[in-house]
Amino acid sequence: MASTDSCDSSDSVGDQSTSNNRHDVHLRLGNVSNYYATPPNYNAAIKKGHLKFDAEFECGNLLKVEYISEFEYDLYVRPDISNSRFRVWFYFTVSNNKAGQRAIFNIVNFSKTKSLYRDGMAPVIKSTTRPKWVRLSAKNAFYYRSPDHDNNYVMSFAVVLDKENEEYSFAYCYPYSYSKLQRYLDAIEARSLRYVRRECIALTLQHRRLDMITITSPGNLQHDVEKKLIFISARVHPGESPSSYVCQGIIDFLISDSPAAKILRDNLVFKIVPMLNPDGVSVGNYRCSLAGDDLNRHWHDPTRQHPTLSATKDILMEHDSDNTCNVEFYVDIHGHTSLVNAFIYGNIFDDSTRFEKQSIFPKLLSNNADDFSMAKTCFNKDAVKAGTGRRFLGSYLNPNALCYTLEVSCYGYQNVANSITPYTEEGFMRLGRSFAKTFVDYYELNGCVSELVAERAAAAAIRRKNAREREGNKGKKQTGDRDIKETRKTDSQAVLWNSSKQNYEG
Repeated sequence: MASTDSCDSSDSVGDQSTSNNRHDVHLRLGNVSNYYATPPNYNAAIKKGHLKFDAEFECGNLLKVEYISEFEYDLYVRPDISNSRFRVWFYFTVSNNKAGQRAIFNIVNFSKTKSLYRDGMAPVIKSTTRPKWVRLSAKNAFYYRSPDHDNNYVMSFAVVLDKENEEYSFAYCYPYSYSKLQRYLDAIEARSLRYVRRECIALTLQHRRLDMITITSPGNLQHDVEKKLIFISARVHPGESPSSYVCQGIIDFLISDSPAAKILRDNLVFKIVPMLNPDGVSVGNYRCSLAGDDLNRHWHDPTRQHPTLSATKDILMEHDSDNTCNVEFYVDIHGHTSLVNAFIYGNIFDDSTRFEKQSIFPKLLSNNADDFSMAKTCFNKDAVKAGTGRRFLGSYLNPNALCYTLEVSCYGYQNVANSITPYTEEGFMRLGRSFAKTFVDYYELNGCVSELVAERAAAAAIRRKNAREREGNKGKKQTGDRDIKETRKTDSQAVLWNSSKQNYEG
């Protein structure tokens, strides 16, 4: 895997989850920090059972805790940095509990009333000895208007903190941090795959890397070779963590040994920006960048406050103006907080042929992914979406380019029994793999895949035959060696017998 770094990230904020001081940036955000929730006017020593709350870590978000009773606590989400409109994402830890201590946590200040919590979604949880994120049972979460909180919507969830000396983590959805992405990309880079190139194309306001991954056969990158480019981005909205898992599933498939992946690499160039908003992700925002802007409303006018958007847009424009490069797809991956299933948003065009063409890929994807919904897929040109990547690039790129927003529910999808199957981390990544495989169908490369499968099967058969022959020859050689040894042994015994016989007779 080649690496091209135009970024000097020596001043990078880096891995905030493992830093000694957990980075001063978080001390300025207003998150709770090792806060013990005690009864009002309590001045005695902290005891076991006085729960300790903390959100001063990468992606953490919890503004305030109010002690209601020994069993109940009101929790306040911290607004996005520089933009108080958005209060959805939360991620915090709880410790210092008694074994078996029961607690009810009420999230009381969501900014969004329309929520998947109405449909059975529940927060995710992990703990020190159970480090894999799992979703709480829907029976443990409730979403309702609360007269005790000015009739605002409240999400309450009940838990049993079953073990002492255990730290419990709770989050809106499965977290996917900037540091997790860096570890993932570092691991790929360490494999030195000849068809993968990693580049740092910009630094954020807090000096984090904006990575772009190019996946294609090396010959496709020659200047005089005509290219078909698929450009994919994710995580422009920090709180939509499912998009990062879907993106990882896409990358995992494209760099795999699958015959379909090799055919795609031979025929297409994939450029992927896995995390468009690293600062927003790291500080635990839901929607905005560090400057308080929704980056997905600024594709038409990115400024110095939006370095990641500017760099990504410049690269897309450069490729679109290259006569040897056909930008055929731009896909921006999002998580959806009020609908189930995966689905696509596309554009409306006056050209009926172009409009009909863009419906092909979603239909093919619905054949490959059970969780993808054609019923929820729609095409529009809403004025409020004019600054999005899908809308802006759909009008700016060449007329053959297809621009989509791929949405995936933060909760789950309707299964054949018409009930909801909650997504897991693996479920999100499976959608990513299905999405990538759909390009084989779209470009009608199944015949090429079948040929490669047949070639690989034939090569494998030859390898097995050669292995059997080597084993057979090895067996013959061993048999011959044994015959030679036996002959030598017999001759030696004869010499010894004759010699001893002569001695005896003498």
